[in-house]
Amino acid sequence: MRSAAVNGTKLAYVDEGPREGTPIVFSHSLFFDHTMYDGLLDRFTREGFRVVSYDHRNQGASAPAPRGELDMDTLAEDAAALIEHLGLGKCHFVGNSLGGFIALRLAARRPDLLLSAAALCSSAEEEHQLEQFAPLADHLATHGAEQVIDTLMYIMFGDTSLAERPELCAPWREFMVRLGPSIGDSALGVIHRDSLVEELSGCRVPVLAIAGSEDHAYPQPTSGVHIAAATGGTHVTVESAGHSVALEQVDVVADHLRRHFAAVPAPLH
Repeated sequence: MRSAAVNGTKLAYVDEGPREGTPIVFSHSLFFDHTMYDGLLDRFTREGFRVVSYDHRNQGASAPAPRGELDMDTLAEDAAALIEHLGLGKCHFVGNSLGGFIALRLAARRPDLLLSAAALCSSAEEEHQLEQFAPLADHLATHGAEQVIDTLMYIMFGDTSLAERPELCAPWREFMVRLGPSIGDSALGVIHRDSLVEELSGCRVPVLAIAGSEDHAYPQPTSGVHIAAATGGTHVTVESAGHSVALEQVDVVADHLRRHFAAVPAPLH
């Protein structure tokens, strides 16, 4: 992986595909890393896009960070700084869950950087399950993920994937069970975010919201209808997918993203 010193941190990232291709930036979920997008990266680089997929500060191979620097606004500033550092110009920005919170913040605050935004299994609102998620985040910050791995898997994957796709779920279970207490700091930054609904009023960036029909964390209408209403965008629901729709239904998500991208004029080089 490459590394970029931006916004007071170091972000690890991959940058694939032709330099002249229309850029897509992929932003991962909490508890994952950039590799959750490997399937989409392969598809879009083959189609001539330039694809960047990065790890958030305090996750994956990026630099650790204290709790006070893991709020969603700081992570959105990281993403904007990375786009500028790489000289991408305007890009499509795709985020799953945590990555979707960043996508929507960029759509509201940095439309100059975006061709479009896609928020997958995400929300424009403040955390609607704060009472349920706060004790989990506190546990993670003290003990790490091992003792609550079953809960994390239930939150992050749909019933179909958990029951029928061990080849998908088992490697991510092994990945998450190794997460130490610092992941709790990132989780607290996620759940204590502010609502973006008012800020997104009059959004000038085309926004696609993709919901999973089996999402246990942000089901419809939160992850679809509400985002589309806030942004003036569109929404779709993907069947047999939970909170990690980018992993659980790669082909279906790729098709929705292709149609979304195709409706936006290509950038001038």
